[in-house]
Amino acid sequence: MFDLSGKTCVVTGANTGIGQGLALGLASAGANIVAVGRSQPEETRAQVEDTGCKFAFVEADLGDISSVPAVVEKAEAAFGLPAVLVNNAGTIKRNDALDFTEEEWDSVMDVNLKTLFFLSQGFAKRWVAAGERGKIINIASMLSYQGGIRVASYTASKSGVMGLTRLLANEWAAKKINVNAIAPGYIATNNTAALRADEKRNAEILGRIPAGRWGDPSDLSGAAIFLASTASDYVHGTTLPVDGGWLAR
Repeated sequence: MFDLSGKTCVVTGANTGIGQGLALGLASAGANIVAVGRSQPEETRAQVEDTGCKFAFVEADLGDISSVPAVVEKAEAAFGLPAVLVNNAGTIKRNDALDFTEEEWDSVMDVNLKTLFFLSQGFAKRWVAAGERGKIINIASMLSYQGGIRVASYTASKSGVMGLTRLLANEWAAKKINVNAIAPGYIATNNTAALRADEKRNAEILGRIPAGRWGDPSDLSGAAIFLASTASDYVHGTTLPVDGGWLAR
């Protein structure tokens, strides 16, 4: 039920951190991986190929939706029509709301929400045309539930990811397309290195996590495999927190 052998999963932003963890987790279940991003993810490639699965890279600037048709075309050319799209690529800008600029707003919304939608649309059109089942896994955030501070466009975009996940599920469930999301908690990656190095903030964060530790990118693998596999065929429009209990505290 959880076997992904013979399936291809497209993962955006798979160079490091959460995206790399998702790619490796899906490969561990047998999936071939097509990574999409601006630079060659050589470390991810090596680790995926070590599992015996195939790996391909599609270069694209995900801040510009004009790249979407080529991404869809090249991903299918790699190993055939993909079965799964993981919309992981994201960016963040920090500034006080009083000083937040249009560039800081648009650059985040373009990657985190606009391209996510049009990539989803592009693959959905291919699945519908081919009469095939498809799975979309969006990467949401704890800030899909909470407000945060100094990250106006990130919070708006990740709140939008949760809403868009529900909208697309409503429209596409009857077309055999599952649209769901994963909301990672505090995960130990390059992006959170500064937080973990700040003794006070690190202690505050750990004090609220019932599991008592930061998450590892590999902690997201089980949720991704579930949502990519036939085990989740009747799961539509949900956002699954993988947060060590953060939201329960």
